[in-house]
Amino acid sequence: MSRADRGSGAFSPLTVIVVLVVGVVALAGLGVLSAYAPELKSGDDGGSHALSRSSVGYAGLPRLLRETGTPVVLSRGPLGYGAIDSLLILTPSVGTPPERIEDLQHDGSVLVVLPKWSHAPLPDHRGWVSTLGVIPGEQALSVLPAALRNGTTLSDLPGSQRVSLRGARDSAVSNEPVLIDTHRRIVGAQWTPVIVDADGGTVLAAHRDTGLYVLADADLLNTQGLKSLAGARTAVAMLDALRTPGTPVVFDLTLHGFQRTRNLGRLLLEPPLLGMTLVISALMLFAGWQAAVRYGPARRNRRVVALGKRALADNTAALVRMARREHHMGAPYARLVRGAVARAIGAPRDLAGDALDAFLDRVGLLAGASRPYTALAESARAAKTPGDLIRVARDLHRWTQEMTRARQ
Repeated sequence: MSRADRGSGAFSPLTVIVVLVVGVVALAGLGVLSAYAPELKSGDDGGSHALSRSSVGYAGLPRLLRETGTPVVLSRGPLGYGAIDSLLILTPSVGTPPERIEDLQHDGSVLVVLPKWSHAPLPDHRGWVSTLGVIPGEQALSVLPAALRNGTTLSDLPGSQRVSLRGARDSAVSNEPVLIDTHRRIVGAQWTPVIVDADGGTVLAAHRDTGLYVLADADLLNTQGLKSLAGARTAVAMLDALRTPGTPVVFDLTLHGFQRTRNLGRLLLEPPLLGMTLVISALMLFAGWQAAVRYGPARRNRRVVALGKRALADNTAALVRMARREHHMGAPYARLVRGAVARAIGAPRDLAGDALDAFLDRVGLLAGASRPYTALAESARAAKTPGDLIRVARDLHRWTQEMTRARQ
């Protein structure tokens, strides 16, 4: 095995650099995605919320309202001051804690759409669901606070029903009947009818104490109810009857886990802490670059005061440097090199001084040396600065290699 084969690694430096860069970028991307994961969810999971396009979802209603010129907001967090007069629509599902609705703070109107259908996702179509049946009234009412459930029941009309809606004071809501499967109504003494059907059953009611609106039949607003023109007109007319003209309709998404959370990752990626994050990232990049381009292996810490011959040599060099006599060391160094080369090439021992210099010049001429020794010795004697000494040492080292055949 050659020396090059033994010294080569398993990967080239370029491959290692590419792997490191890809790893760092992937890790940074994972951190950013983790920080903004709740906001990056598409929401098309078949649930009963305003991001779901399934039959029990409400994604069609915000789009319909926007097309009719109604301002729409999909809320992922606490409402600001600009939404103080808005109509807030809550679409809880079975299992939503009633405390989430009880603790809600909103100065405008609030409409709670009770869950109606039990459903299961279709494995072949993402976001599609299959309805399994109507949720029992007790489970549908379980999303309301306990104070609102007392004395409240839901009544169902099984089968397909054509439902015509009107206001409790005989004001028309929609002149076109809507086809609904298993029409549901709310019954309770503490509820004031707001919208009723043709039989006088309460479809949408307001609580006498809190003013909370509750819609008993979700098919009047979900995607399944908007499949017909009559259903779409009825949904728009119903919401127009509850909100102040010109105010937005807000669909809450926090009940389904799509809230915008304040976590450490987002704080570091948004002003005013974004600048600090960029500075720290730059410092880490520079530290990595310094470690990658460091010349040679790491040097171990040495003793502050050297021992033995090393201490003697260091002290002597320091004294020469303090006396500014470095340039006087050129000629003695040239004589030391001359003696070492003479011994290496087997020069006669009786030669010394000028005779030895002449002998080394003749040998250098035969060996093809670039400069004769006498010229190098003259340069050493003429050295005046540390830079001159470095050049002299370099030339003498090259001459030594040429004379001893050390350089190939």
